[in-house]
Amino acid sequence: MEAGEPVHATTSPALDLDDIQAGALYGRPSPYVGTYLLLCIRDRDDGRDLVRRLLRVVKPAGFPGSPDDTSVTVAFTYSGLKALGVPQGSLDSFAPEFQQGMASRAATLGDVGESAPEHWEWPLGTSDVHVAISVLSSDRAQLEAVAEKAREAHAELAGIDLIWRQDCYQLASGRTSFGFKDGIGQPGVEGSGRPAANPRERPLKAGEIILGYPDETGELPPMPSPEILGRNGTYVVFRKLHTRVAAYRSYLRARSRSRQEEALLGAKMVGRWQSGAPLSIAPDQDDTELGGDPRRNNDFGFADDPRGFKCPVGAHARRANPRDALDGEGSVDVRLHRMIRRGTNYGPMLPEGVIEDDGIDRGIIFVFAGAHPKRQFEFVKTQWLNDGIFIGAPLESDPLVGPHPESSTFTIPQRPIRRRLQDLPPFVVTRGGEYCFAPSLRALQWLAGLGVRDETPPREDA
Repeated sequence: MEAGEPVHATTSPALDLDDIQAGALYGRPSPYVGTYLLLCIRDRDDGRDLVRRLLRVVKPAGFPGSPDDTSVTVAFTYSGLKALGVPQGSLDSFAPEFQQGMASRAATLGDVGESAPEHWEWPLGTSDVHVAISVLSSDRAQLEAVAEKAREAHAELAGIDLIWRQDCYQLASGRTSFGFKDGIGQPGVEGSGRPAANPRERPLKAGEIILGYPDETGELPPMPSPEILGRNGTYVVFRKLHTRVAAYRSYLRARSRSRQEEALLGAKMVGRWQSGAPLSIAPDQDDTELGGDPRRNNDFGFADDPRGFKCPVGAHARRANPRDALDGEGSVDVRLHRMIRRGTNYGPMLPEGVIEDDGIDRGIIFVFAGAHPKRQFEFVKTQWLNDGIFIGAPLESDPLVGPHPESSTFTIPQRPIRRRLQDLPPFVVTRGGEYCFAPSLRALQWLAGLGVRDETPPREDA
């Protein structure tokens, strides 16, 4: 069999939770604070020493206690693996998108104009980004303690430079800078011990998220070689997005006769009310109790609303996850495009009611994890968010995050006459991004030059 060739699997082996980074698989506490660090490896030996030190603070998914505890996740870019001395044959075995990097994929992803790489925040999109570290915690004191351990891991190494830091947070309300509750519709993963947020959705096969296991096609997807490097790892998509909140609020207010209509128009664009209540269940007015109930706010589909009278077919949430709306179309299997999606805020919130831009940078850090970057993140971004062909509206993109060219529109089906919002400006601008790979703990040992060990490396309690 050729290296990287898919293998048909008839069984679903148990997830090796003691080898998978906890932060790559499990969710986050709510609320939380966090920080993202990007490092550059100037010296190979120091780079391997860095990995050896980071092993002390990375917890496996099988770590005793709550998976929502303070967590550290470590990932590498293609340039980072190369800087560590990974053999070229192994580098060539990674997914092409990962090898090329996000900046090289920008035109395909719709990152053009203001969102083009030449306007990205340095060092995002450059070959200087080698290591990405995220530290997240429900407690600021714990965050600082663990972040300090991560800093100590590189501070004494002259060949390692800290080149970028971004602090982030999630409010107790779980809302983003646009005011909508986020992080609601996560899929379940077989063997993770966590059910899907949607009770109507079966957990995904583990191979959709973690390499080395059968995916939804029943096959073992291509995996980086050697096996110790690829197995139990996952690809991580990292994007920093600036949100034009004032422009968004001004656009809605200018097209509404009342605050109630303004809230409805916003909900139609997103597919949910700000509380998180889905339009599919509460199409006419917000239901805060529904929005805050995790047992009900994901218990719905779109198949009973094919024309989008409750939730427009072009709404952001419906584009990002069509659920059962495409079940009748044999060429589309929504489950093949599902992935773990994490969003977090950066920058202060624009005060409620303000519609003038204060000039402060604010937005969302998005992280997507999955075993198939092309048919997961890139497919959803290009085919569902940027394009409207699959919903019969080829000239319309996602009203909230789409790359709006001139004369962008958004259609709201209603009786007797549909409403069409015209001239949508870009509400989101890409500030940069990276394709990363979060290796298993054994792979981290391998990268550190420690060799394959049976025992779990020592870790410090966080």
